[in-house]
Amino acid sequence: MSSTESPDARAVPVVPPTRSSRVSRGEKLRTVTLPGLTLAVRSRPPADAPGEALPPALFVHGLGGSSQNWSELMERLAGVVDAEALDLPGFGDAPPPEDGDYSITGYARVVIRYLDAAGRGPVHLVGNSMGGAVVTRVAAVRPDLVRTLTLVSPALPELRPQRTAVPTALLAVPGVVSFFARATRDWTPERRTREVLALCYGDPSRVTSEGFALAAAEYERRLELPYFWEVMARSARGIVDAYTLGGQHSLWRQAEKVLAPTLLVYGMRDQLVSIRMARRASKAFRDSRLLTLLEAGHVAMMEDPDAVARAFRALLADTATTSERSAPPRG
Repeated sequence: MSSTESPDARAVPVVPPTRSSRVSRGEKLRTVTLPGLTLAVRSRPPADAPGEALPPALFVHGLGGSSQNWSELMERLAGVVDAEALDLPGFGDAPPPEDGDYSITGYARVVIRYLDAAGRGPVHLVGNSMGGAVVTRVAAVRPDLVRTLTLVSPALPELRPQRTAVPTALLAVPGVVSFFARATRDWTPERRTREVLALCYGDPSRVTSEGFALAAAEYERRLELPYFWEVMARSARGIVDAYTLGGQHSLWRQAEKVLAPTLLVYGMRDQLVSIRMARRASKAFRDSRLLTLLEAGHVAMMEDPDAVARAFRALLADTATTSERSAPPRG
């Protein structure tokens, strides 16, 4: 898998988190070590061993997120798939990558390396925001690893991004993150959490007091990491760089190459990915279904996990029916 995105030469210290993130009831969190790479993998094993093995699924978070973003959706899909969610290098409980590559191609390579090493493919592959761009690239270059593709507000290139997305894009500009970190150093974790929820949620008031407290505690944990701001800046730069690529490396060109049945999920109140992109994505992915949620913002799997779970189960059922129709006759 080639890349035209050159990683920054300056390395971020590879320091493991001082304390682990929260693990919900029924979940497990483990560390996976590959050459030059350490990943954290969150999973939800079936409560009761089914008579038949469940199909594997892998979930990939977006910029500033972690595997925790998928906890509610994975809970609702228990008994449907054997679910795992990655912490990409530098996020969640995973230290930065030793090679310092924060490009979309670099993250796609991480997903591919994990799936190859785990022998879990083909999987039902799911991504949100930056993770949506990552898994689109995976599905395009390694179709053998992907059964279905689900994209929640994927960060695919927009020629005219909406104004509310511009501040996030500015994180890619050298010096902006350092300035922001200094300017907000007196902000409490609670204030930071309110700002993030206001940007990512269609209706932040839907977050329970318990959910807000857990989110604030997680934000406080991440701020303790010496590489937090640097990883945010360089990952944002990786997204912007991917937007500028043309030819076969263009994300839209790669979307057209995806063979897997694809579920697209967009929120009408998304401030980071315009709802305008839903129509373009529906045309680009050759075998696509579209779910539009009127009240959701950028993280529909957290805002309305029931609706996303229903659409995901429908995708799997439709795929299974199609597979049965196309299977050769027996006997």
